[in-house]
Amino acid sequence: MNDVLRTLREARPAELSPDAPVDEGVRRAELARAMAAPAGDRTREARVPRRSRVRPMWGLGLAGAVAAASVGVVAVTSGGDGGAPGTPGHGTQAGPGERPMDARTVLLAAAEKLDGASEPAGAYWHKVVVGSDSMMATGAGGERYSVLLNEKSEEWAPAKPGGKMVARQQRLGAAPATKADAAAWKRAGSPSTLSLQVAIQPSGKGGYKAMKVSTGPGPVETSRTALVGGDKVYWLGRNVSMKQLQSLPGDPVRLKKELLRWYGGHDTESSSMPMKADAWLFRVAGSLVTELPVTPKVRAGAFRMLAGLKTVQSVGKVTDVKGRTGNAIGMVEKEPSGVVRQLLVIDPASGKALAEERVLVTPSAKEPRPAGTVLGSTAVIAMEWTDSAPK
Repeated sequence: MNDVLRTLREARPAELSPDAPVDEGVRRAELARAMAAPAGDRTREARVPRRSRVRPMWGLGLAGAVAAASVGVVAVTSGGDGGAPGTPGHGTQAGPGERPMDARTVLLAAAEKLDGASEPAGAYWHKVVVGSDSMMATGAGGERYSVLLNEKSEEWAPAKPGGKMVARQQRLGAAPATKADAAAWKRAGSPSTLSLQVAIQPSGKGGYKAMKVSTGPGPVETSRTALVGGDKVYWLGRNVSMKQLQSLPGDPVRLKKELLRWYGGHDTESSSMPMKADAWLFRVAGSLVTELPVTPKVRAGAFRMLAGLKTVQSVGKVTDVKGRTGNAIGMVEKEPSGVVRQLLVIDPASGKALAEERVLVTPSAKEPRPAGTVLGSTAVIAMEWTDSAPK
């Protein structure tokens, strides 16, 4: 994920304070609007980039595409008839007579796969993610239907202080989320430009702003940004340097203790949004295994740390946005849109995290999307050290 947090804050309306309570779906939409605006319309803030998978919205994830609940930089069924293969929510539960492994077993097995793994050093931490985000469009006669905003983000973070963060981002377009949504889109005349209404505040009481998005891909945008303070590369509840990330302990008890030093009883971004320690650790651990330049030993430690949390649940097998199947573990959170499950999808063969997703479990009274809707997802395509500098 590229400079998501900065884009998130740039997208926020001026009338809202930086710590205003914000819903993940609303923040995701906010980022989408920022990405739909010309690059010259964006201002910059001196805070290191944060996602996603995030991610993507005012919350966590990629601008207009990312899923979720990641901190650094971040679904088993979809609503209605489900998405096409390769879209978020095209997931599978355990088959007849097959019971999914419990969360502890999934996490400890992943940790064992990472034990003894190594990664070659490099001049840049390089990662590539593809995200998808669910939003509502308005068609002819006011008919509403769900669409997926898709985006690819690539990033190079310098290993040494004094360098620049390089990011490339491309909107991949928007498409109806399900067959039923595709039918509504056709009834609207199959428009190449979609009209979305984005809530200014999580409750919607502040009104809505219109956002126009194209169904086609956009240009590749490249940015180069100096590191905050000369060495801060990512956001992990606070600005952190490459050295701090690389020195995190792999022992799960020590890792948990070290991470909780940064926990203040609230959301990873906004001090006005209370968050329990387990939920905070789940988000932070998600970042450690899906995007941040930590050692394989630390990723294994993060899995073992999560295995010790009783609030983490096993969901079963899930297919991510790229069509890859993995074991999903998750944690339920309450949001203005309803009860939402944050998911982490893990490849059982390698122990690596494949994706993060957010699935609507119980919609709120005002939420138009049905239970099972994948609100957003971020798939990890590449995460590695490289000596190849971006051109």
